[in-house]
Amino acid sequence: MLVAVVGGKLQGIEAAYLARKAGWHVRVVDKTPRVPASGLGDEFVQVDVTVADRPGGILDDVDLIIPALEDDRALVSLTHWSRKTGVPLAFDPQAYAVSSSKPRSTELFRKIGLPVPLAWPHCSYPVLAKPGRGSGSKGVQVFHDSDALEKKFSPQFPPPDWVLEEYVDGSQHSLEVIGRPGSYRALQVTDLYVDRQLDCKRVIAPSMLSRNLTAEFERLSLSIAEALALKGVMDVEVIFSRGEFKVLEIDARLPSQTPTAVYWSTDQNMVELLGCLYIKAQNGGHAAGEVLRAAVYEHVHASRDVLQISGERAMAAGGPLSLQQDFFGADEAITDFGSGRKQWVATLIYSGPDRRRAMENRKRGIAEMVRQLGIRTVVDPQLHVTSENIGSSEQEYIVD
Repeated sequence: MLVAVVGGKLQGIEAAYLARKAGWHVRVVDKTPRVPASGLGDEFVQVDVTVADRPGGILDDVDLIIPALEDDRALVSLTHWSRKTGVPLAFDPQAYAVSSSKPRSTELFRKIGLPVPLAWPHCSYPVLAKPGRGSGSKGVQVFHDSDALEKKFSPQFPPPDWVLEEYVDGSQHSLEVIGRPGSYRALQVTDLYVDRQLDCKRVIAPSMLSRNLTAEFERLSLSIAEALALKGVMDVEVIFSRGEFKVLEIDARLPSQTPTAVYWSTDQNMVELLGCLYIKAQNGGHAAGEVLRAAVYEHVHASRDVLQISGERAMAAGGPLSLQQDFFGADEAITDFGSGRKQWVATLIYSGPDRRRAMENRKRGIAEMVRQLGIRTVVDPQLHVTSENIGSSEQEYIVD
């Protein structure tokens, strides 16, 4: 099967990686040369799909189009092209319109009775400010007091097109739901860890949540899918704090990071499942959902003799990435590493029979990089925010 992954950055990395794991021929498409995912497919085509008639030359022979970007003009162009030609597009415009708007998605959560963080000004500080459109942590900031918050958005305060809400301290988790109205499947819950910019730096599967809490998370996620009448895949992020979940956001498109962690832990391939949903000739995909192993998925950025555990955005700065096996002890790495390079990035994947042994493998892998590459300092930044204090810290290891 030939699949076109349109978008060569973070979502494109995920889509191309998993499509290749499904055994498909992958054509990565982006308007910019040397994007990170351009080295992960079987071929790369540089083209702007928003230009009239441009999609025809690159998409008319594909079996499935997977949009891996959040460019509204590109998504509209691909939707029109799909409707005109009948080439399946793994995208739900109606669900995406709600999930890409934080005010609209929050309104949906409240309408169906799901707990969400308190909105400003009805909450205490710290306050989280996030752009009203888009996904992930881009632009998200935390403020300790009203002076800092008002200064940031002066002279127009409160800022239009932003969401201001209480910062909730707790453990962060993700879950994907896939299917169509009346037939949804909740996949595996994963645990998320963020850096000082609230950017996800590490995903671990399976989750540490209890069976009862996992079932509760699945129920609330399925209720969102039904309310959206979702056709496709949706990512739900929550925080567990003071004995209850608070829904943070949803993204009705193929997410990045968590699908690969789920694939390594359960063998469920979300891209393959999407293909089964949109192409009738495809079989049901891998039906397994039980935990087969634990997986640790994290990003690193190396600069000379410093190795930093980094949020996902570091990967977007890398050149064409490639897949490397047994990378300094990691099962696999998606990286632009090369012999003699002083700066490089990598997404590292470690596995083991359980979380403890997967983390032990991860620790040995970092130690092997330190030993072989002359790393002197390993830094693992993390954010600490409580109602009494806001600050950032980092675990720093000086290598003797």
